[in-house]
Amino acid sequence: MTSPAEADVAVVGAGPAGLAAAAAAADAGASVVLVDGDDRAGGQYWRHGTRAPDPRLYHGWNTFARLRQRTESLLLSRHHVQTVVADDDGWSLTCVVGDEPATSSATTVVRARRLVVATGAYDRQLPFAGWDLPGVMAGGGVQALLKSHGVLAGQRVVVAGTGPFLLPVAAGLLTAGARVPFIAEANSPAGMARHPRAVASSAAKLGEGLGYVSRLIRHRTPYRRRHAVVRALGTGRLEAVEVARLDRQGRVRPGTTRTVACDVLAVGWGFTPRLELLLQVGCATTIGADGSLVVTVDTTQATSVAGVWAAGESTGVGGAELAVVEGQIAGRSAAGAPVPRSLGTRRASLRRFADALHAVHPVPRYLIDGLDDEVLACRCEEVPVRAVRDAVRELDATDARTVKLLTRTGMGWCQGRVCGFGVASATAHACGRAVTETDLGAFAERPFAAPATLGLLRSRGRNA
Repeated sequence: MTSPAEADVAVVGAGPAGLAAAAAAADAGASVVLVDGDDRAGGQYWRHGTRAPDPRLYHGWNTFARLRQRTESLLLSRHHVQTVVADDDGWSLTCVVGDEPATSSATTVVRARRLVVATGAYDRQLPFAGWDLPGVMAGGGVQALLKSHGVLAGQRVVVAGTGPFLLPVAAGLLTAGARVPFIAEANSPAGMARHPRAVASSAAKLGEGLGYVSRLIRHRTPYRRRHAVVRALGTGRLEAVEVARLDRQGRVRPGTTRTVACDVLAVGWGFTPRLELLLQVGCATTIGADGSLVVTVDTTQATSVAGVWAAGESTGVGGAELAVVEGQIAGRSAAGAPVPRSLGTRRASLRRFADALHAVHPVPRYLIDGLDDEVLACRCEEVPVRAVRDAVRELDATDARTVKLLTRTGMGWCQGRVCGFGVASATAHACGRAVTETDLGAFAERPFAAPATLGLLRSRGRNA
């Protein structure tokens, strides 16, 4: 294990929130170390490769360029934080160093008196028939390939799910030369008309959305509201999807199914915050506006644990602009500097807009409630939905953690990151109740936030 780095403030995550927090803390006079597992700053939103990025794929690139320049000397890249523990004078972060933590044995420790966690989120997925076929991908994965490597995931890509993220995914594919024969939006964006205050305060957000829509119109891409992919078809890999119309309650309308040929399905139902490190140190959580588990914070972005702040998607998914504002607040607060009232006002406005989007784009619960028993709930461990329901009805499981222990859902390679939300929802439905923090926490809590080799664990045991 190499010699530790030390700072007043350690910021974990170099996406929009983390970059903003590191810059704000440094500008307030604190010594700062910015830790991230990727080889370059930007996070998922500003993900980019070595070549000059296509500006049509990004919003806020000038903001990113400014923050990157300010924090370049603070960044520890390729540092995957596995654990965070309290020590005598703050926090110790154990990091695996390298491109791939699952195979690296190089470690280091970062020590800081105060900690800002800005670890972002990943695509939220729902199970459906055939979702284990090669070619079925998360929307964020499709976009990451395009932004990082200029690689199209496929030539004919159906985009499906719910929320505004579908638009930049589809627009990016079209810009890069792919064909998008169908966009299936499970809800109706027209519902934003019921939130005039949120809309009025975020005109720039609407302009961004209209830019994406205009690109879809130029390419004559069908955008269908209240539609969802209900089955992926193919022999050995994806060849087509079945799309059905939904009623206003999210139920599939009989007789409305159509088949759309494609070689890739990019699907996403919003995002799931990454809370491993925050849960490791005992931060309080709640269920956010979009149904995800989020960490609770006060007006300074401080968590329930003294010396720990959180910013960005971990406090509730709200987009890059909100993440930057929260990062600025958290960074200044962690550095002991006052927070301008204008930042709090801007945060409230952006959060109001995010909450309105979540209200308009809920996950249709009937898409999980009505699944056939043989649909896989967990792809890694090949556990069908039937096993989840049987665990509740025949083995008296009362929560998703017990279901996980009885069925092995969420115990495979992804550790519940892909199946967790679906299994938690299926468990709650089988129990006849709403999803709880305990259900979601069963898949959010992990002893290690990044993979560890057995050799590394053994060496730590000898040194303990």
